[in-house]
Amino acid sequence: MEDHRRHRPPWRPGAARHGGRHGAVVAALCFHVFGNWSQAVDLPRPAGFAACALLLAGPLALSRRDKAPIAVLAVAGAASIGFATQVPPSWTFAVAPAIALFGAVKAGRARPAVPVTGALYAAYLCVTLFFAGPLGVGEVARPGLRVAVLTALALALIVFLGGAARSRAEYLAGLAKVHAERARAREEQERRQASDERLRIARELHDVLGHHLSLINVQAGVGLHLMDNRPEQAREALTAIKTASAEALREVRAVLGVLRPEEEAAPRQPALGLDRLDDLTADAGLPVTTTTSGGRRPLPAEVDRAAYRIVQEALTNVRRHAAAGAAEVAIEYAPAEL
Repeated sequence: MEDHRRHRPPWRPGAARHGGRHGAVVAALCFHVFGNWSQAVDLPRPAGFAACALLLAGPLALSRRDKAPIAVLAVAGAASIGFATQVPPSWTFAVAPAIALFGAVKAGRARPAVPVTGALYAAYLCVTLFFAGPLGVGEVARPGLRVAVLTALALALIVFLGGAARSRAEYLAGLAKVHAERARAREEQERRQASDERLRIARELHDVLGHHLSLINVQAGVGLHLMDNRPEQAREALTAIKTASAEALREVRAVLGVLRPEEEAAPRQPALGLDRLDDLTADAGLPVTTTTSGGRRPLPAEVDRAAYRIVQEALTNVRRHAAAGAAEVAIEYAPAEL
């Protein structure tokens, strides 16, 4: 598992977070170094070395903002305040604390991030304005009213943007969860439908094979019994066996037709239903009388097929278990039932 995480593909969420964290470090370093490095190296030593270290501290701290966002915000803000006491006000050395503030709010740490930011802002004003004289802060580093107001507005805007980014991330996460749940429900429904279809096919095959094999068995026994004394009647039994076997093959193909790939042609034989009842009773192996009452009407395919199978199963049971020389099938079409 550890090796799997170590070699995480770049399109995985964890890899995206690492890429964003490193990108923030590089971006902050660029703004801090290219925007302020010349001023830092021009300061007298050892203040120049301290200024360079402060410029680098904030951006480098961003590499830990995923694990300790508030601590990174405090370090980046303190480093920028320390650098601000030595150079004229500029937004370029405040990029690292701005990124840290945005990341903390987006990570859901707005409640501690806002007071920490307020404390840092108050510290900045105290160090560079109210206590600038006692602390030895030069006149060039003191911000005017315009800079102080714009800084406060910028901080408020960053907090707002961080909250908006978090809301959007939560919305997208919820949307992804809904899509995943719908996909799972769809897969479950497909599995259930496949299971129901397999059960239907099993029942159809049971009815088909039970009826026709029973008929073939009866006719084969008749043929064997009459072969020597009445060959013509034995021939009729063999003909019935041929017809029953062909009909069984046709019905098996029809039942298994749902498994046929879509590009193959559909079966040509008509669907099973009461329209084919005459063929069923003619091949029943015993005389069958059929009576129909009520107004005949088209039936749903499932009902029509079920009625055919019921008659088929009943005739099979008559042949197997009843010492009867004939059978009667009665069909009644009632207003709301068959």
